[in-house]
Amino acid sequence: SLQIPLRAGANFLFSPFDPMQSSRAMALYLALVLCGVATGVAAEQDARSAVTPVQKVIELMEGMLAKGKAEKHDEQVQFAAYKQFCDDTTVEKKRAISEANEKIEVLKADIEKY
Repeated sequence: SLQIPLRAGANFLFSPFDPMQSSRAMALYLALVLCGVATGVAAEQDARSAVTPVQKVIELMEGMLAKGKAEKHDEQVQFAAYKQFCDDTTVEKKRAISEANEKIEVLKADIEKY
């Protein structure tokens, strides 16, 4: 018979001719095989669900694209507000210059009278 140590001080006697031991050994073997298959399937699923380097680069580029579009939109909004300010200010300054020129003409005429 074959002795298989399980832990310190304990031995398991295995006889390949004992039917009870053979069925237990077969059950243990099947359990180990099934665990190995399950582990292999889980590892294969993890490998399929894992992100590849190319996928990671694509994700990063898509993130950069979205960030760029958001920044462009923000810049367009900011520029539109600045352009509106410039247009409003230009109209006000032209009106002020026009009024000042008219006042200058009136004052020149008043000076010539005296």
